[in-house]
Amino acid sequence: MDLRLRAAALRKLRLALLNWYDRHRRALPWRESADPYRVWISEIMLQQTRVAAVLDHYARFLRRFPDVQALACARESSVLAAWSGLGYYHRARRMHRAAKVLVRQRKGRFPRTAEEWQQLPGIGRYTAAAIASIAFGEAVAVVDGNVERVLERMFAGTGARQATWDRAEWLLDRGHPGDFNQAMMELGATICTPRAPQCPACPLHLWCASRGADAARPQAARKRKQLTYGLARNNGSVLLVQRPRTAALMAGMWELPSVPPGHGNGSAPTLILRHSITDTDYEVSVIVLSPEEWAGFESAAHWVSRKQLARLALTGLARKILLRLSAAG
Repeated sequence: MDLRLRAAALRKLRLALLNWYDRHRRALPWRESADPYRVWISEIMLQQTRVAAVLDHYARFLRRFPDVQALACARESSVLAAWSGLGYYHRARRMHRAAKVLVRQRKGRFPRTAEEWQQLPGIGRYTAAAIASIAFGEAVAVVDGNVERVLERMFAGTGARQATWDRAEWLLDRGHPGDFNQAMMELGATICTPRAPQCPACPLHLWCASRGADAARPQAARKRKQLTYGLARNNGSVLLVQRPRTAALMAGMWELPSVPPGHGNGSAPTLILRHSITDTDYEVSVIVLSPEEWAGFESAAHWVSRKQLARLALTGLARKILLRLSAAG
């Protein structure tokens, strides 16, 4: 670290970033309040998930579970139903367990430090620091993927993980830690992007060693797979199956019956859509099952009414299919 920067420019750097954040930060609903419950919910939702997807779920989730007591008292299936579409369902399960700990062991009192937050299920170093700094003003830095990229460019190279955290702590404005951390994350998300960073618009341009001139990281080739599901309707209800409680992925979640290749007598799909999860792109076909074909699924499936669907823990793909079909009439 350059001591000359510390002595001559660190205060200017911090002020430049905070002023930029005040002028350019996105108007996001979780920034309207420093309430620890709302900050916590948003940080869990934003893990590995696009802001646009979280915007669609955040308000609805809070209407369903307005405080930690409501979340702790809810059934896991209800929490998963409200989470459906965000993916990575272990986040929702751990959040639900953490809510129970907060209510039963802490009488609804939230931790005030990052160290305490890390004692709860599903809370790692980054999430704990983000909540503690934003909700309680603790002077702890955060390092997520966006912040890490900003720091790599500023210091012209990668380093050990701990070195990255040390750099973040060194830059942190300890008088405004919550805003400074959010400004660093916002900068990486909107200006210092992985491809085509907008260097002239960056408030840290003067102090950046690389100014976006880093080599693009090689991207692993995405996998491609095909899936086929069967659609059976009867008097307004739809036939769904539940994944085993022991399943490695999305345990206990509900979805349309999976149809083996060649099933459906070659009939044309009623719906074809694309769906992506992590490193895999799926081409999904939905075929209509005849009443004669229902029998092969009914022993392991259940008829679910339209009213029940809203409160059922559907997989994100199942919800997407049913919404598309509903829109199509």
